Amino acid sequence: MGVLDGRVIIEVRCNELTMRDRNPHVPWSPDEIAADAAKCREAGASIVHFHARDARTGAMSGDVGVYADTIRAMRAVSDVLISPTLGASTIADPHERVAHIPLLGAEAATRPDFAPVDLGSFNIDPYDPATKTFRNETLSYVTNIAGLRHEIDAIHDSGVLVQSVLWNVGSARLLGAFLDMGVLRGPVYAHVLLANTFLAAHPPTVSGLRALVDFMPDHPDLHWTYSAVGANALSLVHAAVESGGHVSIGVGDYHYNELGAPTNADLVAEVVRMVRSVGREPATPAEVRQAFGLGA
Repeated sequence: MGVLDGRVIIEVRCNELTMRDRNPHVPWSPDEIAADAAKCREAGASIVHFHARDARTGAMSGDVGVYADTIRAMRAVSDVLISPTLGASTIADPHERVAHIPLLGAEAATRPDFAPVDLGSFNIDPYDPATKTFRNETLSYVTNIAGLRHEIDAIHDSGVLVQSVLWNVGSARLLGAFLDMGVLRGPVYAHVLLANTFLAAHPPTVSGLRALVDFMPDHPDLHWTYSAVGANALSLVHAAVESGGHVSIGVGDYHYNELGAPTNADLVAEVVRMVRSVGREPATPAEVRQAFGLGA
């Protein structure tokens, strides 16, 4: 019996680059993110993923001090595990993209638990089916193998666990290659990123999820979660859990206006209700730490 048997990891994607025009509950400042994380932990979440943001304008911040302040604020009010962004396509150079992780990792008080690496290169021009046009036609998110290896090595060397983000079958195959090569080591936390407007990702449907999960490498210590960018992730909770997966959800990915204007904690509470309806329980931060070999 593994520590996560019968348990579901609930990760909160609290803010991403999302503004407040569709949902006013997107946290921006370190204190807002920390307060949101504490409420999500109380509701049943065990991991919170965040983007450092300007507290006044909501613009993305690359200031390592903002990351550090956010992590300290989160740790002061909750035992939730922490996963800051690398900035994804907003930072072209992988060396710059990962530079804040070693700085944060130098002190226990600011060291994250996870850091995400998107495995592959992707066209990320958002497609609008209503107008049958791409909103842009020049956006790409490019990271070659050497760049990915640098990001992974920098994260490992900082005492942080890599979260391998999978956009498509090619990402899953690359995960298998990195495991085979020993580039990735230790327990594996894979993240199936589903999306509506980013056509490089699988669609946020049961068939889209299963098509990628079917190509997940066979590894004795692999756990996977999913998210749904631009879509209601609640529609896939049962399919994921019944397939052995976990759940990542938040107002950073989608506004959930069909539910009113829910908070991240509201979404976590609904996921908890759904997983309990099929006989599972939400994993605690302590259980997740044990499963992934992370220190207290």
